[in-house]
Amino acid sequence: MGVRVANAIGEMLPCTAMVIIEAVTIFLTIMASTAMSKFGMSSFIFVVYTNALSFILLIPYSLFFHRRDKTDEPLFTLPLLLRVFFLGLVGVTIAQNLAFAGLSYSSPIVACGAANMIPAFSFIVAIILRKIKIDWTSQGSQARVVGTLISIVGILSMTFSKGPKVNKYSPSFLQLARPQLLVFTSTHENWVLGCFLFAAASFALTIWNIIQAGSSKKHPQVMKITCLYTLFGTIQSAVFALFMENNLSAWRLKLNFELLVIVLTAIFGSLIRSSVQMWCMRLKGPSYALFFKPVGVPVASTCGCVLFAATFHYGSMLSACICGLGYYTTLWGQLKEDETKKDIKGNVSTSDEKVPFLQEQEEEDDSQV
Repeated sequence: MGVRVANAIGEMLPCTAMVIIEAVTIFLTIMASTAMSKFGMSSFIFVVYTNALSFILLIPYSLFFHRRDKTDEPLFTLPLLLRVFFLGLVGVTIAQNLAFAGLSYSSPIVACGAANMIPAFSFIVAIILRKIKIDWTSQGSQARVVGTLISIVGILSMTFSKGPKVNKYSPSFLQLARPQLLVFTSTHENWVLGCFLFAAASFALTIWNIIQAGSSKKHPQVMKITCLYTLFGTIQSAVFALFMENNLSAWRLKLNFELLVIVLTAIFGSLIRSSVQMWCMRLKGPSYALFFKPVGVPVASTCGCVLFAATFHYGSMLSACICGLGYYTTLWGQLKEDETKKDIKGNVSTSDEKVPFLQEQEEEDDSQV
């Protein structure tokens, strides 16, 4: 009996941890949306300060995390530093600035929907780069094509059709809770622009995943790589923000809500989220964390319906759910293809055929989602 309980707890803990991580991400996104809409915080300055604090936190954390790891691979080599430079450029300077600018024009539900586009973008990029070929007889390829189409339909419907407001047809209890301190939808809304910026940020993260996959092969100490590209991204974002926000008074920090959001986002993004994800992946496998990305959709939808019914729209919620469906369909197709490749390689390695046959069968794995 005790063993069964322990096994059940062991199964529930990683799942519960990942759900909490995605829920906290949404709440921090709502807080960031509030800081930009209600307090006038610049999204560009927010990116700079958040990553600067993240870098400071990551210096001791990365050393502690890899204290027992030994590697002969040098960290400060020109090829690796070039990769780290582009990781900071694409993953921080481009992706984060696009995402938070998109948030300043839309809402967290768009962030959830657009984030679920990454597997579809990965599939499209892999086809363009000729990393994979579509096998129409394969269930995996069929699922990835269908999932990509569903994701595209979802983001297009989110962009051009918000639907009626929730409070227009909702029961009275949904209209009781209208917090005065938090803002869900931007007060200077430009929905189409916000959706476009979020989609562009997701595409940038797709490119970032490709670069990151190669970087982890060149140097196994991932947290040190993270620390370095955060530094590069902070410097690049600071130069960009100074160009976009030349009013020095906008850079002045005070002990207020904006500073709270910056500190919480930096601590959560640099330390807590990455640590929990790596812990879960060590327990359940490298693909485990990917299954929880769409969890943000029901969390954001619940917050929108219950707390922000006056500004939340049914169409946005439905579109985000469509994007989530596309995410799972595309991800299932990718995992199915990965299993097929492993089976083929396993069969080949035990066959009587020699090197020429192995060379014909071996293909490069596509990039991480």
